[in-house]
This record gives sequence, structure tokens and C-alpha cells, in this order.
Amino acid sequence: MRELLSNRTYRRLFTAQVIALVGSGLATVALGLLAYDLAGARAGEVLGTALAIKMVAYVCVSPLVGAVLDRVPRGVVMVGSDLVRCGVVLLLPWVDAIWQVYVLIAVLQAASAAFTPTFQSVLPDVIPDEDDYTKALSASQVAVALENIASPVIAAALLLVMNFSVLFVGTAVGFLASALFVSAATVPRARRSSRVRFSARLLAGLRVFAGTPRLRAVLALNMVVAGSGAVTLVSTVNVVRDLLDATESHVPLLLAVSGIGTVTAAFGAPLLLRRLRDRRTLLAGAATAVLALAGALVLSTVPSWFLAIWVWLLIGFAGGLIIVTINRVLRASSTASDRPALFAAQFSLSHLCWLITYPLTGWVGATVGFTAAWSLLMGLVLVAGLAATWLWPARLLETFRHQHGADTDHEHLDDAEWDGAAWVHTHRVQIDGNHTRWPQPV
Repeated sequence: MRELLSNRTYRRLFTAQVIALVGSGLATVALGLLAYDLAGARAGEVLGTALAIKMVAYVCVSPLVGAVLDRVPRGVVMVGSDLVRCGVVLLLPWVDAIWQVYVLIAVLQAASAAFTPTFQSVLPDVIPDEDDYTKALSASQVAVALENIASPVIAAALLLVMNFSVLFVGTAVGFLASALFVSAATVPRARRSSRVRFSARLLAGLRVFAGTPRLRAVLALNMVVAGSGAVTLVSTVNVVRDLLDATESHVPLLLAVSGIGTVTAAFGAPLLLRRLRDRRTLLAGAATAVLALAGALVLSTVPSWFLAIWVWLLIGFAGGLIIVTINRVLRASSTASDRPALFAAQFSLSHLCWLITYPLTGWVGATVGFTAAWSLLMGLVLVAGLAATWLWPARLLETFRHQHGADTDHEHLDDAEWDGAAWVHTHRVQIDGNHTRWPQPV
């Protein structure tokens, strides 16, 4: 980590990410209190709607951002996103109607949907070495997990001495500080895409996903993360209060266990990935998620704090391991010019999975109970894991000899040989202008 932090640009961008994460965590706590202040007993309904708005913004906005990142400086996008978020949270304490909360949340989350995939697309350019990049991904995942643990504690301490509205001011200061750190960093511009039409750039990330076998497996693994993670993010309160018959104070403790699992995976991922290929690591994460949900089914019929801790720990570990490794696969599967669009597409598609599993877990659990809801999720995760295994065969080659037609870009054919019918050469294959489909080995 010391070597990473010696990289000035990365150090400033990572600091910006950490500060923005803490600000977002404080805003989440303050928003819950604001919802209760405005809606009273309907606060849960307001927060549920706000969460749905967040997911819709993530799914819809990030591909639009990915389509323009090769035309607009990425540093400008991140700074602009921070300033928009700063302005929104300063307005939130002044709202007096629920619809105003919804509008501001939509703007806030649209800005977050611009910031996060942009930050993710910058890291591979700032840290070209694969091992260092894996460590950077782990550090980001640790920051996210620790924010989930630390922000509620910080908010609780601040609320002892101030009104919850002041939390929004603290959040605004965090976003402003994040913008200053990004401004101080030398953020490289994205390589300009050869795709001229906006519609082509908008769909570029999806086309890379569709054309790359290992990325089609990533789509299934996104569902593994969302299907298992929904148990902890949606069901924890009811598990603690209703299933384990404990007090509200135990809710953050069980959530912290999941965070510890994620942190453990993030710290262990660089060491594990030196010994295992990406595919094996991802499938190990999927198997861990299935095991965790099997434990959850036992927990639904035989309540036990010991079992709950292990289930929440394994879910956090599985999600952390898969997310870190997925980002490595995205980097390896894209050219520099398509990388912003691909990371934006991943951000959108992964949150589309959450948009499915969030309400599914909540509605089924509230209607027919934990056992039915978690059985459904386990089936979903198991099918997604098996689909990932099938979509990414163990013998799939990434570097292999293949053919090109005579109309292929001549620069790409510098090392190719003409066999009388086609140009033939060997290299690591990525979907791009010269490989619109995954070629067959020859």
C-alpha cells in the first residue's frame, strides 16, 4: 500500500473517494432522520422510494456518462459531480415536502452515478501494473466496507452534540473536499473512441459485454452478489428484531459483521489472485455465496446468533471477493478507448441486479417469510453461479491465433501473415473495432 500511496495522483483520488464515502454515509443517516421528521410512521415508505430512485438513477445515468467520457475530461466530470452533490445536500435541510426529497435524491444519485464509474475507469490508467491495480481495487473495497461500519458510528457521535440537519453540512464539506482533491490530481483524459455517433458510444460497453465470453459470465456474477447481498441489506433489521428477538442496538453489529467479511476478502484478494486465476477466484466467491444462503435457510428455521454471524460474514466475504476480481476482468477485457463505457455499463448492469433483488427480498419476506424469500434467492444465486461457469469455460483462450479479413485496419495487421485466404496472427483478444465478435482460434 505504501508503494501505491507514493503515486501522487492515486493518493489524491483515493483520498477523494474516502472523503466522499464518509459524506455519503452521513447523508444516509441524516436522510433517514429527515424522512421520519417529514413522514413519521411512513418514513420507511419514503426511504424505500428513495432507494428505488437511487437504483434507477444508477442504471440509467451511468451509460450516458460513459458515452461522453472520451469527449469530456474525466477530472471535470468527477469535480462537477462532487459540486452537484454538495449543493443538493445543502438544500435537503430546507425541504418541507416529501416530493422535494425525491427530486433532490434523484439529482444526488445521478451525480453519484457519474462520479463512481468515472473514478473506476481512471484507476487502470493511473496504475498500469496489474498487481498494484489489484491492491488499489482492494483498498477501494476496504474503504467502502469501512464506510458502512464507521459512518453510522460517526453520525451517532455527532448527533449527541448537534441537530441532524448539521449532518448535511458535514456531508457538503466532505463532497467539497473531495472535489478539491480531485482538482489537485492529474487525471488522465480517456483515449478518444473511434466511434463517432453518440448512440454507438452509448452502446459500446454493452457490446463489449455481449461479445466477450468472460464478461457474459460477469453479468451472471453480478446477480450472485446482488442475490446474496440483498439478505444483509434488506433483512438485517427484521432478522435481529423478529428472528433473533434482539434489540435495535444489535442491528449495526450484525451489519458490521458483513462489513468485516468484505474487508477480509479485500485484504486477501491480492494474495489469492497471485495463486488462482480470475475465473477460479470468481467461482470460489459464487460457491461461498451459495454456502452462505444455505446457512441462511437453516437460520430461518433454527434461529442462532452464532449461525447468523457466520452467514453475514460469508455473504460479505463473497461479495468483496467477486467485486474486486470483476474489476480486474473488466480492465483485461477492454481497450483504453472503450474502458470508460465498459465500467459505466458494469455500474449500470450490476445495479439493475440490485433493483431486482431488493424488492424481491423485501416483498416476499414480508408476505410469506424468510424461508421462502431466502429459498428464492438461493435458487437465483445457484442458477447464476452455474451460468457463470458455463459462460466462461475453463479452457477458454484469451491469447490465441485467429484470422482477419482483407478489410481489417492495416496497423492491426503489422505482425500478421497472409495464408492465401485471410490474415492470421496471435495476440490477446479484446472486443474492439477490429474484433466486433469473438474470433475462432485457428
